[in-house]
Amino acid sequence: MYATLIVVAVLWGSATGLLLPRAAYRLSVEPEDPYRDSCDAGHPITGPAQGWIGTAGCATCAAAGGVVTPAGAAGRTDSVATAAPGRAEAGQAALPRTDEPATAPGPGTPTSAPDDSPDTADSAPDTGNDADTASATTTPAPVLRGARYTPSVPVVVITALVCAALAAATGPRPELAVWLLLAPFAVLLALVDRNVHRLPDQLTLPLAVAAAALLGIAALLPHDGGSWPTALLGGLVLGACYFVLFLINPNGMGFGDVKLALSLGVVLGWYGWMVLFVGAFAGFLLGSLYGIGLILMRRANRKSAIPFGPFMIAGALLGVLLGALAV
Repeated sequence: MYATLIVVAVLWGSATGLLLPRAAYRLSVEPEDPYRDSCDAGHPITGPAQGWIGTAGCATCAAAGGVVTPAGAAGRTDSVATAAPGRAEAGQAALPRTDEPATAPGPGTPTSAPDDSPDTADSAPDTGNDADTASATTTPAPVLRGARYTPSVPVVVITALVCAALAAATGPRPELAVWLLLAPFAVLLALVDRNVHRLPDQLTLPLAVAAAALLGIAALLPHDGGSWPTALLGGLVLGACYFVLFLINPNGMGFGDVKLALSLGVVLGWYGWMVLFVGAFAGFLLGSLYGIGLILMRRANRKSAIPFGPFMIAGALLGVLLGALAV
């Protein structure tokens, strides 16, 4: 039974992982900009659901030998991106998109800047923010670094591994279906936040509602391993904690993180308060270790902004795995 569940989870993760790069590419834009509807060279993105469903990769570019001509992308507004020496991650997108000013006050509190307004963290000297070194040219450039319209084997592998780990830890319990449905969206959020330091409302808020509703259905089925009321309270508690942190230090915590905390709190709260604490703490710990590592390698400083969403999600995954194994 477990082996079958793991195989199915791997297949599900691989299939959904193939679709994520296209969605991440289209979502990796500034809050005021429309979603991307063309490839790097300006060819329209087509497919089911107005082009949202499908694998990444432009057939027109492939037919032309894979040559991307930025000058052909008429009307594009993307700017040429150059990585700053203090960049949090070399492969990240330039021009982080945020809904609030976001600078990490120190290695102990790394942050991401989510969704609604432009980042203002580059007012500090040597922040490591690509906005400090992004230069606009008269020739429209391709898309931002880290948000290319190409297939991604690592994304497929990561999504498959995440789903396999959830299946192995949870086993044949009804909440496994919920975890497998939510996992690809969590990976997608991590990708977008990594690309442009933004957690879109179009993903964070529906994810919180979906997590609560799906776990409510799972609670009605036999052999579930959690508590739906605790899950709902967990979402409110973790969201409230992040909101307090946002009020205390709005420059160090983006409001998109607060919205993401709602869904992560629901998921972690399913297995109890201890799991909620462990998952939340693990997110801060992982983000802090990452920030400290960048500082030691002199790729960032104490005021550098890093995306915190991926670490929140990774910490929640560890908490869910531990909670499922305990049950």
